[in-house]
Amino acid sequence: MQKDLLGQDVFLIGPPGPLRRSIAMQYLELTKREVEYIALSRDTTESDLKQRREIRAGTAFYIDQCAVRAATEGRTLILEGLEKAERNVLPVLNNLLENREMQLEDGRFLMSSERYDKLLQDHTKTELDAWKIVRVSENFRVIALGLPVPKYSGNPLDPPLRSRFQARDIYYLPFKDQLKLLYSVGASVSAEKISQLLSFATTLCSQESSTLGLPDFPLDSLPAAVQILDSFPMMSIKHAIQWLYPYTILLGHEGKMAVEGVLKRFELQDSDSSMLPKEVVRVERLVDKKHMPINQPCASDHFIQTLSHKQLLAEMMQSHMVKDICLIGGKGCGKTVIAKNFADNLGYNIEPIMLYQDMTARDLLQQRYTLPNGDTAWRSSPLVNAALEGKLVLLDGIHRVNAGTLAVLQRLIHDRELSLYDGSRLLREDRYMRLKEELQLSDEQLQKRSIFPVHPSFRIIALAEPPVIGSTTQQWLGPEFLTMFLFHYMKPLVKSEEIQVIKEMVPNIPQEALDRLLSFTHKLRETQDPTAQSLAASLSTRQLLRISRRLSQYPNENLHSAVTKACLSRFLPSLARSALEKNLADAEIEISTDNHQEPELENYKCEIASGNLRIGAISAPIYNTHEKMKVPDVLFYDNLQHMIVMEDMLKDFLLGEHLLLVGNQGVGKNKIVDRFLHLLNRPREYIQLHRDTTVQTLTLQPSVKDGLIVYEDSPLVKAVKLGHVLVVDEADKAPTNVTCILKTLVENGEMILADGRRIVASEENVIVIHPDFRMIVLANRPGFPFLGNDFFGTLGDIFSCHAVDNPKPHSELEMLRQYGPNVPKPILEKLVAAFGELRSLADQGIINYPYSTREVVNIVKHLQKFPTEGLSSVVRNVFDFDSYNNDMREILINTLHKYGIPIGAKPTSVQLAKE
Repeated sequence: MQKDLLGQDVFLIGPPGPLRRSIAMQYLELTKREVEYIALSRDTTESDLKQRREIRAGTAFYIDQCAVRAATEGRTLILEGLEKAERNVLPVLNNLLENREMQLEDGRFLMSSERYDKLLQDHTKTELDAWKIVRVSENFRVIALGLPVPKYSGNPLDPPLRSRFQARDIYYLPFKDQLKLLYSVGASVSAEKISQLLSFATTLCSQESSTLGLPDFPLDSLPAAVQILDSFPMMSIKHAIQWLYPYTILLGHEGKMAVEGVLKRFELQDSDSSMLPKEVVRVERLVDKKHMPINQPCASDHFIQTLSHKQLLAEMMQSHMVKDICLIGGKGCGKTVIAKNFADNLGYNIEPIMLYQDMTARDLLQQRYTLPNGDTAWRSSPLVNAALEGKLVLLDGIHRVNAGTLAVLQRLIHDRELSLYDGSRLLREDRYMRLKEELQLSDEQLQKRSIFPVHPSFRIIALAEPPVIGSTTQQWLGPEFLTMFLFHYMKPLVKSEEIQVIKEMVPNIPQEALDRLLSFTHKLRETQDPTAQSLAASLSTRQLLRISRRLSQYPNENLHSAVTKACLSRFLPSLARSALEKNLADAEIEISTDNHQEPELENYKCEIASGNLRIGAISAPIYNTHEKMKVPDVLFYDNLQHMIVMEDMLKDFLLGEHLLLVGNQGVGKNKIVDRFLHLLNRPREYIQLHRDTTVQTLTLQPSVKDGLIVYEDSPLVKAVKLGHVLVVDEADKAPTNVTCILKTLVENGEMILADGRRIVASEENVIVIHPDFRMIVLANRPGFPFLGNDFFGTLGDIFSCHAVDNPKPHSELEMLRQYGPNVPKPILEKLVAAFGELRSLADQGIINYPYSTREVVNIVKHLQKFPTEGLSSVVRNVFDFDSYNNDMREILINTLHKYGIPIGAKPTSVQLAKE
C-alpha cells in the first residue's frame, strides 16, 4: 500500500508457488482495483504486451494488449514469471515503467498524466487527439512476480529493468501462520502430526537443505496433503509426503539419505497403525445427496487389475479429491492405461494431449488461424475446451516440454483461472457464480464480456517418465514443477504381476516361452549395470505384450530372434550386444538350430494364387483397392534375405502391427517396403521427414486457392481416412518431438490435427481411423556416422521393429548377376568379397562408412553398360569420397588389393612392384 501511494511499481520475489500471486490478487481485491494479468513464458513477444494486429473485413488494425489496456484504463498490470521471458522482450516496458510513456505501433503515443495535463492547459483535447497522444492514468501500476535467478533456473533480471522496481521478498508463510492454516484444514488430524509434518517441510526449505542440493519442498501443497489425512486419519504421513515430494525417484543416494534423516528426526517413519489404501471398492455418484452407483464402463475389459495397480488407483482417487495428479513411470509401463481406467471408473471423458519439446504456450492455449474471408481469429486448444467442458486432460509427456512454456498453466492448476490471448477469461466456478450474483448478469451477458466458468469436473493427469538422476541436463522435475501436482510413481510390474497381465491379454501364449522371456527381462531390469538397464528399456511391458502376441500366433517362432529384434541388437554398440547375448545365454534362450539347415530361396518363394499372397510359410489375402495408381511398383530382384524380412513383416501385418524398419543406408529398406506393398496390392501414402518437419506439416498441407490459404489433408490424414499404408521415410531425421505425435496415433488411435480436427477410433464430426490403416516407418540405424535423432530410443517400442541388413554374399551375388548379366562372374565375386570385408570393418568400428549394396549395384550397372572400362576407374566412383583421409585410404587400398581390385597404386606401394 505504501508503494501504491508513492506511485511505485512492485516486484514480489520469492520461491516457487502460488503465494506471491495470491497476495497481489488479494491486495487488488481489497482495494477494488481492476487487473490485467499476463503469465510470461519463453514464447511471449512484444505484441503480447503492447498491441496485436488483427484483420477484419480486409482491413488491418491494432488491438491493445494487457500493458496498454492497463496504462490507459488505470488498471494494475500483473506480470508473472519475469525469469521465463526471453532476453530483450521486457525492455519494451522500460520507458512505460520509468516515465509512463510508450510509442505504439498504430502511431499513438502514451504520455504520463502530469505531462498530458500540463499540455491540456495550452491545448484543447481535440488537438491532443489529433496528435494521437493518449493519457496514461495516474492509477496505473505494475506488480511483477518472479523467482530469484540464480538459485532457480531462468533468465536473470536485466539491470535497467530491475532498477525500475521496488522489491519485496515473499518467503513462505511464517511457521505459526502456516500451522494455524493447516489446523483449520485438518480438524481431525492430531496437532502433533501436523506440526511434525510442517517442521519436516520447513527443514527441507532451509538454507542447509539447498546447500545439499535438495529442491525446495512444495509448502503450498501442504494443505492438500492435510485434507487427505483429514479424510483418511489412519493413513501414513510418510506416504503423503512422497506424494508431495517424490524424493525416492527425484534424488540420488545422498539426497535420499538426507531426507530419510529428516524424517527420522521428526519421527515421521511409519508407525504400525498407519495404513495404505489397497483398492477401490466402489464408486457412487452423488445426485442431490442421494448415492447412485456409476454404471461400470465397458472399457475396463482390457484392464487387468494387479494388486499394485489396484493400490495405485486407490491412491490416485485420494489425491484427486484435492489436486491434479502427475503419474510418473517408465516408458511402456501402462501409464495411459491406468489413467484411462481411472477416468472410466469415475465417469470422466478423456482429452489426451500429446506434449512435445518445442511446444509453445500458444499450442497449449490458443492458436491463430484465418477465417475463409481472411479475418484473423483465435482457436482454443483442446486443453482450454476441456476446462470449459469438464473433461479429464491427459498431458502425455510433460517431462518433454520446456519449463518456460508450462508456466502458462500454473494459474490454471493452482487457481483454476486463465487469461487467454483473445481477451477471454476463465474463472473458477465459485468465483464465477459470485460475480454473476454481484453484478446480476446472465451467463449470456458474461459470455459477451468473454468471461467463462471453468467446469468443476475439470481435472489434469500429467504423464511423465522418471527424472534421470545424475544427468547433466536440467531436471524437468524442479522446485516449480513440484508445486503444481501430487505425484504418484508407477513402479515397473513385479514378475508375477507381469505374467498375470500377459496371460490375461494373450491367453494362448506358450507357458515355457513366457517364463523364459520374463525371467530374462526381470534379470535385466534388476541389474545395476547401466548397459543392461538400457537394454531393459527396450523390453517394456508394451513390448513384451507384442512379443507374446507373436508367439501365441506363431508358436514355433524363435524367442531368441524375438528379443534381439525388439532390442534391435543388430545395431547395438558391441559392448551392449555382447551383454545381451550373455544374458540370453544365461536365460537359456538359444538361437534355434533347425538341423543346421541354411534357409533356401526355394523355401521363401512368393506366390500369388486365387487372391492370396504367400511368402515363405505365411499367406495373406491380397488387398482389393480402387486406388491402383497409389500401389507402388518397383524393380525388385528376389533374394533370400529380403524374402525373410518380408515374411516377418507379413506376420506383423496380419497381427495389425505398425512396422519400423531400421538399417544402414542403401540396404534396400524402400525397395523391400514397395515390393511388399506391391505384392499385397496395398495403396501407400509417402512422407519423407527432415529437420524442419513440424507437427503442422505432418498433418496439413497448405495450398492457395482463389487467393486464400486452404489446408488439404496431408498423406498421413489420407492414409488414416482411406486405410492406406503410410510409409514414413527418414524418420530419424525429424526432431523426436515431432515423431512423438505418432505415438498417440499408434497407441491410442487418437491425434489432433493442426487445424483442430481430430482423428479418433470412432465418433462423428471427426476423422475415423480406417481399420486397414497401417504405418511403416523407415529409419537409419542409430548411432554414428548417421547424423539422425534416436528415433528407436524414443519410439521404438510402439512399432514392431525389423532390422534390414546387407544381403549375405550368396544373395548379393545372385542379385548383382541380375543387374549385370554380362559382367564376368569373377569380377562380381571380387566385388562381393571386398565389400563384405569392408562392411565387417565398419561393424568393428575400424572404418566409419558402412558400404552398402547400393554402392555395389551402381558399380555393376556401370560395368554392364560400359564393359570396356577398367574396374579400377569405376570403383573410384565410390571410394573417391575417402581419397582425402589418409588412414582410411590406406585401409581401403589394402583391402581392395587383397581381392585383386587395383586402385590408387603409387610408386610407394612396393608390394605391387614386386608382383
